[in-house]
Amino acid sequence: MQPIVVDNIVMKYRVKKTVVDALKGISFSVDKGEIFGIIGPDGAGKTSLFRILTTLLLAESGEASVDGFDVVKDFIDIRNRVGYMPGRFSLYQDLSVQENLEFFATIFNTSIEENYDLVKDIYIQIEPFKTRRAGQLSGGMKQKLALCCALIHKPSVLFLDEPTTGVDAVSRKEFWEMLHRLKEQEITILVSTPYMDEASLCDRVALLQKGEILSVNTPKGIISEFKKPLWAVKANDMFRLMNAIKEDPSVESCYPFGQHHHVVFKSAENGKEKLGQIAQKGNFSQVEITSIEPNIEDCFMALMKE
Repeated sequence: MQPIVVDNIVMKYRVKKTVVDALKGISFSVDKGEIFGIIGPDGAGKTSLFRILTTLLLAESGEASVDGFDVVKDFIDIRNRVGYMPGRFSLYQDLSVQENLEFFATIFNTSIEENYDLVKDIYIQIEPFKTRRAGQLSGGMKQKLALCCALIHKPSVLFLDEPTTGVDAVSRKEFWEMLHRLKEQEITILVSTPYMDEASLCDRVALLQKGEILSVNTPKGIISEFKKPLWAVKANDMFRLMNAIKEDPSVESCYPFGQHHHVVFKSAENGKEKLGQIAQKGNFSQVEITSIEPNIEDCFMALMKE
């Protein structure tokens, strides 16, 4: 039995006379003990999906199950078995760290002591501040407290909706290290993120855009599907360079990526030579052209174009 099964889920929002398609018949499944990532930008439908799977929202159509329980018929069973960490910090900001944790443990008829081994690695990092009000914690500390509260009843499935958004790079790294330790305890984790670099930290990912799944695969599997040569180019006037490259009919795509533009040609021609011609024609200086390996973001951009 797979802990999470999503079958043709459709979700629509009605704003006045306008109908917005949040989810357009998406389907996927998650294996036991897997870290499965839902990767996509803001507005892709990630939060709507999480709210449906945690029984907070009813889908327009389609079916889904969590730990073998139907998200509509068995919502009480699901709420007792899962941990959910929403994107926005939703704990009681006037309560201390300790009080928040004790409160959530009490709700699920357990105690901190009973499941301390599960949250120990995380809790020891915030324990020095256990008397501090939750609202006065830093962003990273808030996320660690929220994760402790989501784990205190020993859930079989953990839902994390954009857990690292707005958190510094060090805290993001620590957070993902904690998730991999939780995976060793056979907790199934469904995590969403807008950060493409976090896709490589998952066992499998689903790339989501405008309510549609573009691909479901391992990070390496998605990258292997990128078949065309990829070029990185930079010069003295990057904005004018991008426009000049896009105007060339042989170019399939060109988009900014850090200090470079990533370029794909429609055919497997000599990209370096072609980019050199474009740069020479536009009188660009300080030109650098390099052949590079694609990453998840490059694959996402290619799939969006398709």
